[in-house]
Amino acid sequence: MISSIRGEVLHVGLDHAVVEVSGFGLQVTATPQTLAELRPGQETRLQTSFVPRQDDAPLLFGFADVGEREIFTTLLGISGVGPRLALAVLSVHVPAEVRQAIADSDTAAFTKVPGIGKKTAQRILLELAGKLVIDQPAAEPATTVPSRLEETGAQVQEALSSLGWTEKDARSAVERVLREEPELADAEVAVVLRHTLRMLGSTPAGIGR
Repeated sequence: MISSIRGEVLHVGLDHAVVEVSGFGLQVTATPQTLAELRPGQETRLQTSFVPRQDDAPLLFGFADVGEREIFTTLLGISGVGPRLALAVLSVHVPAEVRQAIADSDTAAFTKVPGIGKKTAQRILLELAGKLVIDQPAAEPATTVPSRLEETGAQVQEALSSLGWTEKDARSAVERVLREEPELADAEVAVVLRHTLRMLGSTPAGIGR
């Protein structure tokens, strides 16, 4: 099985490209999106799927990534869905959309693909249910700003309380300063305290201006 190829792009056609690999020009059928990224004279690497045929020459299909190839090969396991129709699905929908359509039992998503009617779409949904895992969005990296801001605010409130302000007034003052001066979110405790004291109209000894 030819699972991937790498080489110089010799030609890009409407539905295929020719890639030179070890002196051989391999014709690779691909989606318009994949072909649009290829440039003659430049090197490329494609994930591939080799499809033998009984009555004709075998075909080599190329994909931008393994996700596309997985959708393609999974669709080939459905009765009535050949390589051209499987490729047409990927020409209309990105892999994540295919997975989501299956999870949502969205027949309309597949009938948008030329050559797929309602019955074929229903068969795709039925046979692929549970076979393709829905892509989960990557979790955004945790930010330290909220926890740091909370800690800074607590320390400033404590300092104000020790200087004679009530807990309520101290909390209200800190919240107001941080709301009106959002740039202080990343500032040191001493800086936030200085700005809060300026707003309150009194700066104790030891706090620089």
